[in-house]
Amino acid sequence: MDPHALLLFLGVDLLLVCTPGPDWLYIAARGLGQGRRAALTAVAGVCAGYTVHTALSAAGLAAALRAVPALLPALRLAGAGYLAFLAVTMLLTLRRGAAAAAPTAARPQPARTVLRQSLLTALLNPKGLLLYLSLVPQFVTPYAALPVGAQVAALGAVNVLSCAAVYSAVALATARLGGRLGATPTAARRLSAVSAVLLLAVAGVTAAA
Repeated sequence: MDPHALLLFLGVDLLLVCTPGPDWLYIAARGLGQGRRAALTAVAGVCAGYTVHTALSAAGLAAALRAVPALLPALRLAGAGYLAFLAVTMLLTLRRGAAAAAPTAARPQPARTVLRQSLLTALLNPKGLLLYLSLVPQFVTPYAALPVGAQVAALGAVNVLSCAAVYSAVALATARLGGRLGATPTAARRLSAVSAVLLLAVAGVTAAA
């Protein structure tokens, strides 16, 4: 694969990853409401989801989705619905806690649950597939020594590593901010409510994209 094309793709991809969007909001919601561990686990789940996108695209799924455009809107709406479900579940949990005799901080979710939810969120996010449908093909050389599937896999790996680096920084920054603002149980509950609202915003952005 042409090293110049790979470096050019890295620059364009970093520009896209560094632009705040649904992924940023999702990870920020985890960091503000649930802390550093949950935020970094969310980053791992999102990157795992994009790794699956890479593998499927290298196997030819991107071409299949290009042939059946109706699948992308369906995927987008499914992802938005899932995010809205997570947000409503969080708000209902907070409401039940508020009805208790003494307000307490929201109980953090197990890492396995956060990882599973984040993986599913990334898999249902059409942004990853659109990356492989629109951007990646521009940097693939059909008649190069490296097979097309291997080139897609290499470019996808660059994207996953870029996401891991940038999103980890977002996770650490928002978790630190959440730790400072949520020093008391009441403040922690308010931050959890803010994170739920952020998830609803992500759902809205995803549905309208």
